[in-house]
Amino acid sequence: MPTMLQTYHMRWICVLFLVMAPLVAKSSPWQVQVPLAPFDYEGPSEIVTYTPLEAARQNWSLCVAYPHLKDAYWLSVNHGMVEEARRLGVSFKLVEAGGYPNLERQRQQVTECVAEGVDALILGTVTYDALTDTIVQIAQEIPVIAAVNDIADPGVTAKVGVSWVEMGAAAGRVIAQRHPKGSAPVKVAWFPGPEGAGWVQFVERGFHTAIAASSAEIAVTKYGDTGRKEQVLLVEQALKDVPDLDYIVGSAPTAEAAVSLLRTHGLEGRVQIVSDYMTHAVYRGIYRQKILAAPTDFPVLQGRLAVEFAVRAIEGKLVHRQAGPVIFPVVEGKITEDQLSETLAPASFIPVFEFSP
Repeated sequence: MPTMLQTYHMRWICVLFLVMAPLVAKSSPWQVQVPLAPFDYEGPSEIVTYTPLEAARQNWSLCVAYPHLKDAYWLSVNHGMVEEARRLGVSFKLVEAGGYPNLERQRQQVTECVAEGVDALILGTVTYDALTDTIVQIAQEIPVIAAVNDIADPGVTAKVGVSWVEMGAAAGRVIAQRHPKGSAPVKVAWFPGPEGAGWVQFVERGFHTAIAASSAEIAVTKYGDTGRKEQVLLVEQALKDVPDLDYIVGSAPTAEAAVSLLRTHGLEGRVQIVSDYMTHAVYRGIYRQKILAAPTDFPVLQGRLAVEFAVRAIEGKLVHRQAGPVIFPVVEGKITEDQLSETLAPASFIPVFEFSP
């Protein structure tokens, strides 16, 4: 039987354990889609329950590169990376190229960031294959994780992302289900994004395939950077080119610009809007019935997964060379709180360019 002093000590040990226990951050398993053949977004895949590492072996240093921070999509990716870096106990420095046309700026940023002495590179690329020579060179020294935007395979250690063919198809199916082949034709203005970006060619293929079996026809296509200012000009031009449009479909900044412009031109309700990915403004638009629908590829979760993959790659613990969330179409605001937290950063979150645990 323990003495009074032993009982006192045991109680304090229990209290100390309860106080310290929350400091050991654990993450619940994630449902992710894994292709059976790595780096094959269009082949067969399986949904698996993925258990992330509990902690990094040490405070590794990561270089993170984004194409831009012009819309809240990459802000949500950033939030996921911050949360996962904090949980695992690693550091990162973030650079962003300022837009998809800025290939040479991203090349310089990545080269300089890696030269500072980091343990891995997480790259959200502005281009599909124009950085290949740089990536191959960097990969001789450290792991390279491609995040969100697809990229040519050479030099890439692992990829985190979803099929942008499927993202485009998810947007296209919204229209195809409303206007099956044989019904009255409808005119669509299509805004794929910047030509040459690592995701645009794929989202285009998916969208075109999905509407092929419908009565929808693409009346006008406008390529351009995903900055709001650029998209406002493009949407304005499309409305002039095709005054009797039925749908505007494109990136989140396209959808955001369209909401304002349709109100200005008195076209609310007559022209419908579909986004091919989710941001805070797009979600508000869906909730307020200004935007018809958008798929989410869970950018917060992608940010988490990219950091976790980078740590695994550094420590030689990679289980999969490619994985990403399971795409979910959001129509009429139907999304759970858990799904929303893996999609959007908190409203108070601001970009974090340097993080240390």
